[in-house]
Amino acid sequence: MTREPQRRPARVACVLVPALPAAAQIRAHPPLAGAPLAVVSEPGPRATVLSVSPAAARAGVHPGATLAHARAVCSALVLRVSHPGLERAARDALFDVALSASPRAEPAAPRSGAGAGEAAVHLDASGLGHLFASDAALAGALVERARAQGLPAVASVATSRALALLAARSLAAQGGTGATCVVAAGDEASFLAPLPVDLLAPSDALAETLTRFGIYRLGALFALSPAVVATRLGPGLAAALAVLRGARREAPISAPHALRLEESVSAESPLDRLEALLFVIGGPLSRLFARLALRHLACAELELDLGLADSSRHALRLRLAAPTTDARVWLRRLRLALECDPPHAPVDAITVATEGSPARRDQLDLFRPAGPAPATLDNLLAELEVLCGPGRVGAPKIADDHHPGAFALEPFAPNSSQSPETPQTPTLALRALRPPTPAQVRLDAGRPTTLRSAVANGDVLHCAGPWRHTGGWWSEQDRFAFDCFDVATSDGLVVRLRHDRLRDAWHIDAVYD
Repeated sequence: MTREPQRRPARVACVLVPALPAAAQIRAHPPLAGAPLAVVSEPGPRATVLSVSPAAARAGVHPGATLAHARAVCSALVLRVSHPGLERAARDALFDVALSASPRAEPAAPRSGAGAGEAAVHLDASGLGHLFASDAALAGALVERARAQGLPAVASVATSRALALLAARSLAAQGGTGATCVVAAGDEASFLAPLPVDLLAPSDALAETLTRFGIYRLGALFALSPAVVATRLGPGLAAALAVLRGARREAPISAPHALRLEESVSAESPLDRLEALLFVIGGPLSRLFARLALRHLACAELELDLGLADSSRHALRLRLAAPTTDARVWLRRLRLALECDPPHAPVDAITVATEGSPARRDQLDLFRPAGPAPATLDNLLAELEVLCGPGRVGAPKIADDHHPGAFALEPFAPNSSQSPETPQTPTLALRALRPPTPAQVRLDAGRPTTLRSAVANGDVLHCAGPWRHTGGWWSEQDRFAFDCFDVATSDGLVVRLRHDRLRDAWHIDAVYD
């Protein structure tokens, strides 16, 4: 009889931002950091305070207060109206922080009432020992990564989502950010006993009932039998306590689907100059690329949506030859695009979005000299495409066309498959001139004898040809008929001379190097 291996207890981490609306405003407007900031529900004197910064909280301003009361408490209060786009981007950035540590993450259910401003995300912390030395190291890394995204957060690790969320809320209730907490398996009861029942976010009716019964701590709730809790306080609370006790398992955290990353900002005044517009675009663009770096992605396609002062929209969709997160490259690309297609009215709001693309990685050859780093090469190709235009950067390849000047482009990738011991045979390169250079030619018995052009001049010393190329006879515009000669002139050049028989014109089509 074989014994089944003992199943290791699950580990779940929670990252929580206690005042997300205020954090979202500071994240989008860094000069607000350190100021007594309050985010209100609407413009006007009847607004309600939704979220406050730490400086405003120290001054005595609290969420739920009226605007008049908040101004009376703190005369230096800075007000901002709640911005759904900024808050959505901040929540998504917090989700990206979780995905940077674990492939399985999900956002916590939104809280109502006094805790409506919090944002939390859970991630599967099981099996992360090869990345983080301990649960405490994981929690610390999550807090630091959230801070790098402009989100002051707390983090906890426990055996269930509900317990990790309560631990994170207890840290936030202590009034600080950057703190971490680890609840070891088997210590759940001792950890939960002193916590207030308000951390469960009970409804108003349930909170009143608990107060009437004199229950203020979770330890008093755990002292009641599950049947009494279900009968007197409701089955929902009984189910939540069963999860906290470990008597009921939660559903596993699932891996998220591909997410669209988006950042936005509203202009303080309408932007009618390109330089000012590009300066403001740089803010959401840098935040977007910071989130891409968390997910180890780059940007190959960018969507720019501009909200104009006349309530219309101006949208652009841009691509680069190679994925990159270099903001300078993308700002150059945006400058060219906006110069070619400028908005017809001043800009009020800006949104940038992308789905992200894997960055190219190449395995270098151990027996060849090191070439350029893949990231450096990608940035160079992207900058060349900005200068030359879309579809004009790549490696040439033979086109499926019998026109002598036809060619095509394919994505450039250095070929490292050739062995260094392979002998290199000297070859003569033919450099095509596009467009071909006009030439004046003197003939003798149908063969060139003298050549005058901007490329080569002099008597023809040697001449080979002609080689006739014809085609496209079915089209009046695409048909061609060329006679080509390879000639060596007295000035030391070898060129390919082309006679257009349809137009009776001579050109230098290419030069031998």
